[in-house]
Amino acid sequence: MRATIVDIKNRTGLSLATISKYLNGGNVRPENKAKIDEAVEALNYQVNESARSLVTNRTHVIGVVVYTIDNLFVGTMLHHLGGLFRSRGYGMMICDSANDEGIEQENLRHMVQKNVDGVLLMPVSDDPAIVTPLRMAGIPAVCLDRVLEGADCDSVVVNNLETARSLTELLIRNHHERIAMLGSITEYTGRERLKGYREAMEKAGLPIREEYELRLSHTLRSGYDGMQKLLDLPEPPTAIVLSNYEVTMGAIMTIQRRACRYPEDFSLVGIDNLMLAEIVRPRISVAVQPIEEMSVKAAELLLERIEEPGETERIPGRHYVFETQFYDYGSVQAV
Repeated sequence: MRATIVDIKNRTGLSLATISKYLNGGNVRPENKAKIDEAVEALNYQVNESARSLVTNRTHVIGVVVYTIDNLFVGTMLHHLGGLFRSRGYGMMICDSANDEGIEQENLRHMVQKNVDGVLLMPVSDDPAIVTPLRMAGIPAVCLDRVLEGADCDSVVVNNLETARSLTELLIRNHHERIAMLGSITEYTGRERLKGYREAMEKAGLPIREEYELRLSHTLRSGYDGMQKLLDLPEPPTAIVLSNYEVTMGAIMTIQRRACRYPEDFSLVGIDNLMLAEIVRPRISVAVQPIEEMSVKAAELLLERIEEPGETERIPGRHYVFETQFYDYGSVQAV
């Protein structure tokens, strides 16, 4: 039978008020603390978090709503977030939106029903209204990896536009003119990276050829099919920007199947993940996001909103932009 606070009272001889005060984070005399700790361990007493939340209006649970969990980038972020939240005494409730705006809305309503203390959101939708249920419930939200323009909530992203622009400029400096972009327009990160590619091309006075700008989605299938289309062109590109990890992985599958060589046949640069660049041979020059630092910053912003509501409620949404780090592995060759 599960131990109760009355069992601790009977074992220690202390009052229920003293025991309750200590179990809820209050200070008691050292000798009473020692008695309660001994009883908790001996009785295997577990705090009833549901009952505690009725008193404190806090659940010590963070809701994390992600656009998809079927993604190495998201999985790595969840790993870092879990460690930080756990160190601060919070659990995580993870909901997968499966890249579906309707499911995302259901997930956010679920978070309100569960009375989570805060929500860390990697959104599918671009509509700032999706966080309205959270605001009405007084639940703070922070966006990670993507931005909800007009939502006035904190956000943490990488400099997607500048990263893609810098990679494209690297190819241009190596005298490439026929440069393709395997990217996406279905989410914030993809659109920003496409803008960076376009800006670099326009600045250099190079034409943006429709057949070189494959605006697909950030999936392995898109990378695989997109690379097939590029290689089948009558005049294929001499250099290609791969806009995320899944796209890069799919493109590499096509390259290996067709026995192409890089940088001999074409130059390659990628964005997102250092591990893939280390595994494939030849290695791919890649711009890597500081995933751990971004995750920690987002978690810290959310915990500030939760634990210091009086000090943060009048602070408008803060926007933090991290830079990528470029690793040159020789997959770019001058023409």
